[in-house]
Amino acid sequence: MPRKRGVNDGSATGDEPTPKRPRSSRQAAVASSKELHISPDRSGNKRKKKKEEEKKTGEATPRQAEPSSDSDSDSAVPAVNPEAPRHDGEWYWLMKAEPEPRLENGIDVSFSIDDLRAKSKPEGWDGIRAYAARNNLRQMNVHDKSFFYHSNCKEPAIVGIMEIVKEFSPDKTALRPGAPYFDPASTEENPRWSLVHVEFRRKFGVPITLRELRELGKPGGVLENMQMLKQSRLSVSRVSSSEWAALCRLADEKAIEAGLEHEDGTC
Repeated sequence: MPRKRGVNDGSATGDEPTPKRPRSSRQAAVASSKELHISPDRSGNKRKKKKEEEKKTGEATPRQAEPSSDSDSDSAVPAVNPEAPRHDGEWYWLMKAEPEPRLENGIDVSFSIDDLRAKSKPEGWDGIRAYAARNNLRQMNVHDKSFFYHSNCKEPAIVGIMEIVKEFSPDKTALRPGAPYFDPASTEENPRWSLVHVEFRRKFGVPITLRELRELGKPGGVLENMQMLKQSRLSVSRVSSSEWAALCRLADEKAIEAGLEHEDGTC
């Protein structure tokens, strides 16, 4: 199965790459956010739950379109990992993947939000090979939401939303010689890298571009403390509740202005 791209944040050796759910229904941009619970609850209660472009964005991005021998075993991965720290309510994230073809060890590691939307079962977000990004993965709980970010492409942008449906488990692609992000230091007994499983929830009618994010990240802006802008080589980053809400509102406004609708998946 295709693999995600992890961005090298400088905390691990080697460059880290940046890593569908069928029956999408289209519905109005404004009302859908509340229906999917993708914005923080206003009442305060939250549900538990590369290399030019790389020079510009500071990101390196991982995911591979290789048939995976782990597909069958994915179903045996429990949704909840007792080793994952518990947190109250939903936490929010941003995860990067490269939508345009790029070969790593002879394998195309591209993965787009449309690829995710075409999946009929939870997709393992593998290929993360930087410790800071991996540690963020390990903080995720079931029902957390993440922005899907298209990286290392003509117009980097947040293009939609996915949900964490299985907490972290070993990334077995690191054990497979010939795989794009094989790591001989990772073993069955001591797996160095982890992945989480995600499902498609929404494709934005109009993406939120990196240029827009940077504008909002200027001093005094709503995104001035956004981790993705502060640590631009990080492929998996935290998004605060206020940042999440502001970006969801912006996505709605952009879609309405363009006369388009978000495309939602089945929860």
